[in-house]
Amino acid sequence: MANIIEITDFSAPELDVYARLTEGQLLNREFPERGMFIAESPKVIQRALDAGFQPVSILMERKHIDGEGREILARCGDIPVYTAQFDILTRLTGFQLTRGMLCAMRRKPLPTVAEVCKNARRVAVLEDVMNPTNVGAIVRSAAALNMDAVLLTPACSNPLYRRAIRVSMGTVFQVPWTYIEDLDQLKQLGFRTAAMALCEDTISIRDQRLHSIEKLAIVLGTEGEGLAEKTIADCDFTVKIPMSHGVDSLNVAAASAVAFFQLGGEV
Repeated sequence: MANIIEITDFSAPELDVYARLTEGQLLNREFPERGMFIAESPKVIQRALDAGFQPVSILMERKHIDGEGREILARCGDIPVYTAQFDILTRLTGFQLTRGMLCAMRRKPLPTVAEVCKNARRVAVLEDVMNPTNVGAIVRSAAALNMDAVLLTPACSNPLYRRAIRVSMGTVFQVPWTYIEDLDQLKQLGFRTAAMALCEDTISIRDQRLHSIEKLAIVLGTEGEGLAEKTIADCDFTVKIPMSHGVDSLNVAAASAVAFFQLGGEV
């Protein structure tokens, strides 16, 4: 049975996780086994629970206890459930951006690159994509357009940052992901690599050679500067998306959707 606790003191340390801790503090690099993240909205929380993440506490509008949140509470045992009316909860930073329900959850140890890529045919690699909105949007496109996994360099924004989770609509819990140090790890697993870049010496994204590759990694670069020259040189192909009206580039999230649609596996 849910342990319902009415909010009376906004300075209570139990609410720090929702109102006052930074993303870095939640991640807890010093003690990663204690790391947490915040899942927002009933749908996203359900997806996190389905993926096996452990809930720590819940913050929700009172009306959802017997409404949208009822099924979630039934799955969460006797963890603390902090509640109040919506107008009170909006005093907590960011609550007005949610659909009335937040859940603090424990992070899980990340899998290895080999584990994430087992049986994968199409994977996305993000190099230094630092905006959590872009990371969330790319993961959502990866889920929708048949990517088997997402790999990120260490400088990327974490996919379990609050905004990334929200933008991804919880697909960060459905698409396998982890961090990767270099492309050699993928090449050792039998992948060919395609760098998405605005270079002169490129092939079109429509090139049939790309579609015939059994295991392909689509490599996308950071906002603004794109991929590093060394990364492009290390890839098997450099691929450009043809454009019109003098447009020279797309936002990395938009480019990912085009690339995943064109080069992804069969749905």
